[in-house]
Amino acid sequence: METTLRGVGVSHGVAIGEVRHMGTAVLEPPAKQIPKDEASREQGRARQAVEAVAADLVARGNLAGGEAQAVLEAQALMAQDPELLADVERRIAVGSTAERAVYDAFASYRALLAGAGEYLAGRVADLDDVRNRIVARLLGVPMPGVPDSDEPYVLIARDLAPADTALLDPSLVLGFVTEEGGPTSHSAILARAMGVPAVVALPGAVELAEGVVVAVDGSTGEVFVDPDADKREALERDAAERRAALAAASGPGATSDGHKVPLLANVGGPADVPAALEAGAEGVGLFRTEFLFLDDSRNAPSQEKQVAAYRAVLEAFPEGRVVVRVLDAGADKPLDFLTPADEPNPALGVRGLRSLLDHPDVLRSQLRALATAAEGLPVYLEVMAPMVADRTDAKAFADACREAGLHAKFGAMVEIPSAALRARSILQEVEFLSLGTNDLAQYTFAADRQVGAVSRLQDPWQPALLDLVASSAEAARAEGKSCGVCGEAASDPLLACVLTGLGVTSLSMGAASIPYVRATLAKYTLAQCERAAAAARATDTADEARRAAQAVLSGE
Repeated sequence: METTLRGVGVSHGVAIGEVRHMGTAVLEPPAKQIPKDEASREQGRARQAVEAVAADLVARGNLAGGEAQAVLEAQALMAQDPELLADVERRIAVGSTAERAVYDAFASYRALLAGAGEYLAGRVADLDDVRNRIVARLLGVPMPGVPDSDEPYVLIARDLAPADTALLDPSLVLGFVTEEGGPTSHSAILARAMGVPAVVALPGAVELAEGVVVAVDGSTGEVFVDPDADKREALERDAAERRAALAAASGPGATSDGHKVPLLANVGGPADVPAALEAGAEGVGLFRTEFLFLDDSRNAPSQEKQVAAYRAVLEAFPEGRVVVRVLDAGADKPLDFLTPADEPNPALGVRGLRSLLDHPDVLRSQLRALATAAEGLPVYLEVMAPMVADRTDAKAFADACREAGLHAKFGAMVEIPSAALRARSILQEVEFLSLGTNDLAQYTFAADRQVGAVSRLQDPWQPALLDLVASSAEAARAEGKSCGVCGEAASDPLLACVLTGLGVTSLSMGAASIPYVRATLAKYTLAQCERAAAAARATDTADEARRAAQAVLSGE
């Protein structure tokens, strides 16, 4: 009998297939004591296992490329953390086996993350995956991971570590469903980049029986268990209609009455450019430069390395717009040379622009590298600062850009409610705004963007969040300046219409989402988008807002 479950849809498309579960996690090693004279040998085994796992993660990253590569390299650094390794060796010195010492040391670090306000809870899955891989190597058992199968299937897991998500084979993995995670988790972002339908934060997902047929709708977040023939036919028909609409839509983003809405791509570096070009991106709306800095958390990349990476992206969009976000470090992206190690709540501490203003040499080096990279190119370079709180922040950033000799537009990201509420003041110092809806939702609702348990508050359809978007867009319009959205909200085709109706002037998203947004925008007039936006803001919940907008656009 068919049943319907609902999670959070994070990657468009429909997948129908049999359930296959993620490989079982490594069991807890026995707590047995070793003689003192074996400690040195066990410590050597632990170091070798750590280095082997780190090397494997880097190799997987090299194969995957793009954002996945940066995520996996960050995970490799996690495996090699000197404090963790020192803790492992200390535990071995007092009698633990290598595998038990690794297990206990990681458990201790896990507890520290939970005690830090759980802001880093989204990295617990990454930490557990590193631990499991090291313990598996020490025990000589197979690594936990994606199941072996010759037939396509729908993958079910409690959560997916980046090392597994990055190398999913789309010809075999039709889609995936996880019990944990959120719409802005690493796995969700990578799923969208791959174009694999995905649903996260689905209660009871791991209880689905192996081999049962499910239909996964990555747009609505619905999972239909054992769907009947009529349901399958309806879903496949809807999927075919979506594909036809995608094929028919081309060219610049615009509403049906010709109101232009440039559709830009979010990229992490040169490896993400081909997908953006293939999707017809009109430029880059968010170049996440922090991925350049994750190779070595102890040292900033050289000027030469930065120039080469920036120029490769700028050259790909001649006459196009490329918006570069300067280094956004801190919180869940700590860098030893830049961010404090002992903050009680890193999410509310020295991160983003605050870190750069505390280390002006790092900011100056990056701005000069951007200036050098753009020399002689016809590209429209725009540079923006993350985590701008007020006009003082905006002025400090604009002054730094001018002092570095950067010939570009300077902008501010709106990720803090104060910036949205005082956007017109901020626009006295900068030339454009870019709304980072992921962090803006997090700070508006006090809801960690990486914690699935509060995913309803991370929903970009929340009317309070729409109010802040409208406030920012209205301020930009009053000042004759632009206001784009570069958060994951832009990747939702229906929400893209609402954002357009709120006055947003450009939308930036993962490349895989661009065709969906382009096709949907082309179906409606600007006036329809404005009516849908007003209807959504008049509600009290995210679900009500979504339904109200849909009703307006469908003519109900």
